[in-house]
Amino acid sequence: MKVVHYGAGNIGRGFIGQVLSQAGYEVVFVDVSETLVNQLQERGEYTVSYASDTPETFHIRNVTAINGNDHESVIEAIASADLVTTAIGVNILKHIAPVIAQGLERRLQENPQRLHVIACENAIGGSAQLKAHVYSHLSDDVKKLADTYIAFPNAAVDRIVPIQQNEDPLHVVVEPYHEWIVDKSMMFDDFQPVEGILLVDDLEPYIERKLFTVNTGHCVAAYLGYLQGLETIQDVMKNTDLAAQVESVMKETGAVLIAKYGFNSDEHSAYIRKILGRFRNPHLTDEVVRVGRSPIRKISPNDRLIKPAAEAQERGLSANYLAKGVAAALRFDYPEDPEAVELQTSLREKGLTETLTAYTGLQADHPVHQAIVAQYEQLHTASR
Repeated sequence: MKVVHYGAGNIGRGFIGQVLSQAGYEVVFVDVSETLVNQLQERGEYTVSYASDTPETFHIRNVTAINGNDHESVIEAIASADLVTTAIGVNILKHIAPVIAQGLERRLQENPQRLHVIACENAIGGSAQLKAHVYSHLSDDVKKLADTYIAFPNAAVDRIVPIQQNEDPLHVVVEPYHEWIVDKSMMFDDFQPVEGILLVDDLEPYIERKLFTVNTGHCVAAYLGYLQGLETIQDVMKNTDLAAQVESVMKETGAVLIAKYGFNSDEHSAYIRKILGRFRNPHLTDEVVRVGRSPIRKISPNDRLIKPAAEAQERGLSANYLAKGVAAALRFDYPEDPEAVELQTSLREKGLTETLTAYTGLQADHPVHQAIVAQYEQLHTASR
């Protein structure tokens, strides 16, 4: 069995590639990094280590790579693949869609066989978004054929993979915990189960539980820590006051999730405690500027901060700490992050209210908008 996986970065190698290789797949990475591609082609293996009290190292074998600029080789690989996956960032999906479309078209024309394409991104409906991008490059006739043979099941993925500083460019250090859940209702019946992938009939509760707990808490920790001049998430979690604020954010999103999906309150509280423990992992060095990057995406209407805040307000639940998290994101002025630079430029040129509406979709009279403004005015970057 062969999987074509877009993204040979740390998450690609340290999560998706590891799971699929250990499940018996030949993993063909697609990436534009010549260093990674050349190393994977030459060595055909790499190592993954767990950051824990009892560290383990795994040898991931039966892997290779294709340069993403070699479109013909990528098209041919997709045409003959048993599975296609991505872990490149949801904003990049539109850029790989044309080549994926050509690969699917060749597959459908030469030897139509069922195929699952799974976008493993930190986004709601990542695979659905990829499908829309891909279909925009297909003719109506090919779309009809693709509807019969190609499935794009949505997925939820979770593993903390910090910035790496390893001598070996292929070696990657990750936390032991991982979760990869796929929407079974969007798959063909003959999909062979893969150890390490959980198939569920209704993915949305799992996606939002992860996004609004792990990702919300993680980014709020980063933004609050950045304002205090702290370097890592672990440093943030050592600060009693900041750690309590992060937990409070997760309790606010938890209240939304419990009301929306009927999660058991005690079980969700235990889930929050587990996530907080992961954030505290002393064997990880997770930089706040990495976790906080792309603030525009993170404060967009359907992402980890605004969506739960708006839904909390609609249900008469508290969203004060979520509002503070958004305000802190607006104060994230890291000069090496293009989205942070764009956001700061908008704040200077258009002001807080117009910027907040433009990027969050919240009108000036929305209670959450007003709460964010109030929190923003209370935050001071002078403490950095």
